[in-house]
Formats: sequence, C-alpha cells, structure tokens
Amino acid sequence: MTSKRISRRDLPKQILAVLVGGFVLFFAITITWTLGYQLIYAGRIFPGVSVAGVDLSGLSRNEAVLKLSQTLSYPNTGKILFRAAEKTWVVSPSELGMVFDPSASALAAYEFGRSGGLFGALTGQISARGFGSDVAPVIIFDQRVAYNYLQNIATQVDQPVVEASLHLEGTNVTALPGQVGRLINLDATLIYLAAQLQSFRDGEVPLVIEEAAPKLLDVSSQAESARRILSQPLTIAVPNYREGDPGPWTYDVPVLANMLGVNVIDVNGKAEMQVGLNPTALRQTLTELKIFVDRLPANARFIFNDASGQIEPTSASSVGRSMDVEASIVAINDALARGEHTVALSVAEQQPAVADTATGAELGVVQLIQQQTTYFYGSSDARIQNIVAAAERYHGLLIAPGETFSMGSVLGDVSLENGFAEALIIYGGRTIKGVGGGVCQVSTTLFRTVFFAGFPIVERYSHAYRVSYYEMDASGAVDTAFAGMDATVYFPLVDFKFTNDTSSWLLMETYVDVGARTITWKLYSTSDGRSVTWDTTGPSNVVPPPEPVFEENPDLNKNQIKEVDHAAQGADVDVTRTVWINGQIYFSDHFPTHYQPWQAVCQYGPETENPEKKAKKDGLCLSPNT
Repeated sequence: MTSKRISRRDLPKQILAVLVGGFVLFFAITITWTLGYQLIYAGRIFPGVSVAGVDLSGLSRNEAVLKLSQTLSYPNTGKILFRAAEKTWVVSPSELGMVFDPSASALAAYEFGRSGGLFGALTGQISARGFGSDVAPVIIFDQRVAYNYLQNIATQVDQPVVEASLHLEGTNVTALPGQVGRLINLDATLIYLAAQLQSFRDGEVPLVIEEAAPKLLDVSSQAESARRILSQPLTIAVPNYREGDPGPWTYDVPVLANMLGVNVIDVNGKAEMQVGLNPTALRQTLTELKIFVDRLPANARFIFNDASGQIEPTSASSVGRSMDVEASIVAINDALARGEHTVALSVAEQQPAVADTATGAELGVVQLIQQQTTYFYGSSDARIQNIVAAAERYHGLLIAPGETFSMGSVLGDVSLENGFAEALIIYGGRTIKGVGGGVCQVSTTLFRTVFFAGFPIVERYSHAYRVSYYEMDASGAVDTAFAGMDATVYFPLVDFKFTNDTSSWLLMETYVDVGARTITWKLYSTSDGRSVTWDTTGPSNVVPPPEPVFEENPDLNKNQIKEVDHAAQGADVDVTRTVWINGQIYFSDHFPTHYQPWQAVCQYGPETENPEKKAKKDGLCLSPNT
C-alpha cells in the first residue's frame, strides 16, 4: 500500500472542494424538501395558518370554509358595548351591519404563503409553520346600519348648548343656569367600531363625544344685580340741585322692570353678561328730560342810571346747563351696579358771559347812544297788552360785541300762556284776530332805533300794507316820512336781526307809557363817533285800494255793520341810509318796501238790507272813489 503525502500547497483546494460539495448537497436537499412541501400541500392551506384563531392547517379551501362557518359565529353571538355616563348599550355585530364571509376568509388563508414571489412565499410558509400566522377574517361592514344605530344612541346622549339666562316675571328675577352641549361624533366612533369588529372579539367601543361649553354657564351674580336694581325706586336729579331747578324725577320699581336690559359683551375673549337699564329705553327717557334740564346761560340784566352814569343789575345771571345723555346713561347704570338709587345726571355747565357784578366800564356801557319813540294812539286794550308783554322781554338785555341779535329768538312763543292777548294781525292776506297783534309796534321801534344808531341791519321785513300806527307822529297825525320805516316779526318765519359791530357791549332798555300811548327804545354803549344821514322817496307809485268787500256775519245783529279790515293805498318806498364815522362814510344801505293796495272788508248781520248804503251812511268801508 502506497501512502501519498499531501502538501501544504494543496490543502486550501481540498477544503474549498469540501465546502462546495456540502453547499451543493444542502441546496439539493432544500430544493427537494421545498418541492416536496409544495406537492404535499398543493390545494391545501399551509400549516400554522389560522383565521380569527381557527386553525386551518392542511385543510382544503372547501374544508376551511366549512370549518369557519361552523366555528366562527361572532357576528351573531359577539357582544359590542357602548357606554355614556351611566347608560350602556350592548349589541351584536350583526345588528351593527357586520357580515362574516367564510369563503373570502378561507381564500385569504389559502393565499397565505403563496404570494409575494418565491422568496416571499417561502418566508410566509416558514413563518407560519414556525410561529403561526393568523389571517384577518374577511367581513362586510355596512356602515349605514351602524350609523343608524349610533344615531339612536345620539338621541339619548346628545344635548344642545344652553346659555345661562335671566327671566323677569313682573319684578321677580329668575336665573337659569347654562348647560354644556354634548354631541357624538358618529364618523370617529365608526372608525373605532370597525377596528373592534375586525378583531372578532367582544369588547367596548368608545363613543367619541365632543363637548361644547356655553358662553355663559352661571349668571347667579347677575341675577343678584338685577334684584338690587329692582329693590327700590330710582331717583335722578340735576347736580347741585337748587330751588327752581327741574326735577328730581322718581321711577317706581315696575317702571324700572320694564326698562331692565341684559347685554352680553366680549371681555378679553370671554363672554360676560351685563345687567342694567336698557340704554335705548333710558335714552328715550333722558332725551325727554333733556328739554327741561337744558338751558342757555343767561347774562345779568341791567339798567343804566343816567344820573350816576353806572349800570345797575335788575336780574341776576344764570349758569347754562346741557345734559350729556350718553354719559348720564353710563352714570345711572354704574350707580345702580353699586346699589345706589339716587343718581345725579351728567350735566355740563356753561358760565354766562356777564355776571351781575359787571360794571359799565368793563362792558363799555357808559352812555346813551340812541333812542327812538313810536306812537300807538287808538290801540285796543289787547294790542296795548301785547306791546307791554313783548317790550318787557328786551328790557335790560345785553348784546355782545360782534353778536348778530335775533329779535324773534328773544321774543319766544307768542301765546296766551305767555301773557299775550288776541288782537288784530295780518295773516293770509287778511287782517284778522290773532294772538300777539301789536308786537310789530315793538319790532318797528327797535328797527328805527337800530337804524338811527347806525348798526348793520341783517334781516328786516315790512308789513304787507301801510299801517297807520307806524306812520304816526307825536300828535297822532300820519307823517309819510315814516312810510317804509316799519318792521314785522313772525318768528321763526319772519325775524328782525342786526349786528353789534362795535367792540363794546350794547344795553337795551324799553319803556312803554300806556297813558301817553308811546314806546321808547334806548341803546347804551360807547360811542365810536358814528352818525347817520338818510333819505326817503316817500310813498311813490301809489295805487288806490280795491273796492270794499261786504260779507254776512251770522254773529252780528240785523242792520249791524262792522269794518273788520281797513283800506290802504298801495305804494313803493325806498329809504337810503349812510353811516359815517368821524366824517368818513362807514357804509351805505337802502331799504326798499312795497306795500300792497289793501281792500276794506265790512261785515253785516243777517237780514240787513242794502248793507253798502248803510255802511256809507256810517262812514265805513268807503269806496276809494268816494
């Protein structure tokens, strides 16, 4: 026997040959086993594969379908639990729309280890055999059925958001708390339900409940505020109340209850309820009171003592007031919130320009600069009463430097309540009886005084026809030089205005001598050296009055004749004025006046025969040609 020695150089080759041979042998064995394994389980489910825990190893698809059908009764016997607070609902999966598909499930089990390519398939087979693989069952889930079931639960669980509120019954306040809103999110709950059904296990599915908090949950403190407001009457007054001031005004609890209001506001992103008197209702009430509270500041009134050359107060000045309605609303509600029921209105005061301590030197009222007198012979008692009532309003009045004075604004309401009487006035093309007849005697006197004082006249209207009172001289005779020198006031439609264009105050005084039938208007100030020259055309383009009119008046007796409107000639008058200061023309102006021809009107009693003849006999309503 011959032994052959192996050299070190040949040893690696021999080892490599052994390894290659071993690998080839292992590969051959593996291929053989794999092919054999595939042949053994051809048409059958691989070992270790289950569906929902049911082992289907080695079963054909049909056998697997039969076993799954007999074993898995979960859709009918399973239990799904829903819970909300103390309430629970237990239902089978089939009642929620779940149907198990054993054929599709068996097919899914059969396909396990047969997909994913060669490597993937082998990996699945090995994993199933070594560790087991549970395939998810194939189910049909009709979400519409589950949705309807959950909607039924929602009707028992859902609750709306309820805001806390206050209710008023008479004067009783009730607070109702708010309620947190709850709502089942059906779509989110269905996701959890689908996962639970897929597990083929009994279990609790959480109801996805979303909550919404009300903006106001508790308003008990606001209810207490409302009760405090209604605990007693509210009294409001002007601040620093003095005798003669309007008010105070008291509002009883039922009135406050009707005005109570609730307002929800946003405070730093958080809703807050405010309780108080409704601003709209309170605004209406305060606006009505404002008429009584507000007043313009009034300067003191004076007379000029001609002997001493000093002014003397005849009435004290008064502070003006203006109510701030919006600020008063806030003040009232703030006071009520503090439990106070006596509240001062928010009032701004305005001091008068001239106090009763003023002196003539301070105001520039140091001398008489003009006076004029007109005459009213033949006036009725009612007309004289109106002259006196109107003149009194201007006695002692001051006009500021630069001020445009409105006679009508001072005259105010011409009414019986304010001391005026019914007398003849010109209205609607007729001379009729009305309240305030004779006031134009006062406006005419002022016009002439201002005219001759040299002040600019801003607004002036003449009468519709020539009135004898305004052309009378001291003897009572008509002087045509005074034609076109009248002024009428029917405020606010017709006014007389002039401007104090000096740097000094202007003091007005009015004096009515009833016995002498005169009214005198005086102006005191500081003379700036102005003087007046004037010229008048006198009545021109004279037109005779129309034929008189005769009317029956059932209030008159038979054969009684009364002239109720007097004839007057129509005419045009143009008055020109030149105002001088220290020998230089300051300004010129003119006052054109057109008077209509005026028709006489006579009234007679019923059954009066030939009233025209009787009127002529009595010297009434004579024809212009007579």
